[in-house]
Amino acid sequence: MEESESYSRKIEESEWKAWHTDSMALTTKSSKVQNVSTLNRPPLESFESMLKNRRNEARRSILVQVHSEQSCAELNTYCTQYGTVKSLHHYSLSSSMHFVVVEFAKEDDVKTILSASGHVNNSQVIPVHSPFLWFRAKEKSRKKGAQLNDEQTMSLMVSSGNTSPTQDELRLSMLSAESLSEQMNILYCSSALDDLGIRLRFLTALQLELALNGLFPLITALPFGSSVSGFGKVGCDLDLVLHLGPEHTEDDNYRLVFHAKTSMGNGRTQVQRHMETIGDMCQMFLPGCTHIKRILQARVPIIKYKQEFTGVECDLSMTNMTAVYMGELLYIMGSLDDRVKPLVFAVRMWAREVGLTNPAPGRWITNFSLILLVVFFLQQRSPVLPPLKQLVAQAGPDDRRITPDGVNCTFIRDLKKLTEQNETKKQNKDSLETLLLNFFEFYSSFDFSSRAISIVEGMTIPKPEHAPLYIVNPLERGLNVSKNVSHEETERLRIELRNAAWALESTWEKHDSASSKSKIEPWGLVAIFEAAQLSATGRNIFYTSAASRNVQSNRIRNPRFSRQTRY
Repeated sequence: MEESESYSRKIEESEWKAWHTDSMALTTKSSKVQNVSTLNRPPLESFESMLKNRRNEARRSILVQVHSEQSCAELNTYCTQYGTVKSLHHYSLSSSMHFVVVEFAKEDDVKTILSASGHVNNSQVIPVHSPFLWFRAKEKSRKKGAQLNDEQTMSLMVSSGNTSPTQDELRLSMLSAESLSEQMNILYCSSALDDLGIRLRFLTALQLELALNGLFPLITALPFGSSVSGFGKVGCDLDLVLHLGPEHTEDDNYRLVFHAKTSMGNGRTQVQRHMETIGDMCQMFLPGCTHIKRILQARVPIIKYKQEFTGVECDLSMTNMTAVYMGELLYIMGSLDDRVKPLVFAVRMWAREVGLTNPAPGRWITNFSLILLVVFFLQQRSPVLPPLKQLVAQAGPDDRRITPDGVNCTFIRDLKKLTEQNETKKQNKDSLETLLLNFFEFYSSFDFSSRAISIVEGMTIPKPEHAPLYIVNPLERGLNVSKNVSHEETERLRIELRNAAWALESTWEKHDSASSKSKIEPWGLVAIFEAAQLSATGRNIFYTSAASRNVQSNRIRNPRFSRQTRY
């Protein structure tokens, strides 16, 4: 922790940034797996404040491709000619692709260094200007000044920032834990999106903003979903919503008015045309944007692409502000209690290992639905979280949010006030392991056939319509977020919940004291995950596909294959 404290002092990070960088990124230098109990609680910061800080951070940053990590000292020396370097974040996407995010103290420093940058062979490239650069190697060896600056560079740098523990490292770390709660914390800290991952996502968004800024000076590309809600894991996709400008202005009594094209009468057609044009721009002009896919006939038209320099898969839309506010709601729920996020990560990992979730869209339950299941569970007996209707009732005039589609997304956004109220009223002091067991037991006996889940009310309600699984959309309350889940998958969910509760109780009976815990034999979460892989073949073979059964049978025949689970 001495290195972490030194780093925080030298670059004088703001409180919220210092916490996230020190606790998540820097600790990977000394230990790839950490326990959340060693971390301080993050400072309370509103969702909008977090977005503003991260967007400003991105505007003070450049992304530079370098030859290797050893180039960082020379890059630091070069950059300090144009401004004060606040931090350096090295990462690699392969053995031959190394990058450094350089954060300056001021946005003007970025403008200065970009004005001193250029292209090589202008006639052979499209001369786009952006904060995505590469650092040319010198013919001669580095100057003495660069060598003398190595110590300063190391104090500013997060090395190999995107390195995460291997499967075996994480498994051994979890087996060495003293309790199931500690295992859950280890899983969360090792899987959660870290500071560098967030920086790269906001830089990816900034690239789009800058590309369109000449035509639309007020444009914003807002990340939403797991990247900003606090429930994102390493490698998660980036969801973006693009706004060309405000929907309306407070004062329309302008003497000088901009000439503009008339918008189309059909709003959906206009969005599709705009999205198609933006997709062409990304494909033809923006460095690093590849694998462009235009999905314009979907309910919400999107463009999927990959930003190869940041390693981020992106989904871009233009009419999805409701999703931004949904991310804000989840951000608030995850910030009200330290146990929420580790519990969500454990439940999502269990669901993936047992095959309840699937990367491809279809009849399976989604991670979003699983988060709502956890939130609803935490609103029950001796509640950990308040119902949404309580947040709505406390909203003030500044909390009013109505989307362009007319969806009311008003709820209190004062996180400090909410947290103080929640701590005062909260009586539930259960450990993470107790909450996990109670989660499985609660839903294994839940009446999915006639009751719907509503985090708005904090209680079950009669199903508004027939659906195997009904989870009320918290903001668009006439919608069922789990409408896609089939009857078979709902029944399999119930069965796997029962199996998990049984497995968890069994592992507690076996390892009810620290002295009896084996550091080799699976126990706790490891045992549950590995048992979950096998259970689909034995207990639930009726619901698995032939391809899935082949994979599962391989796990049975080859125990090592079973242990290669992606924790």
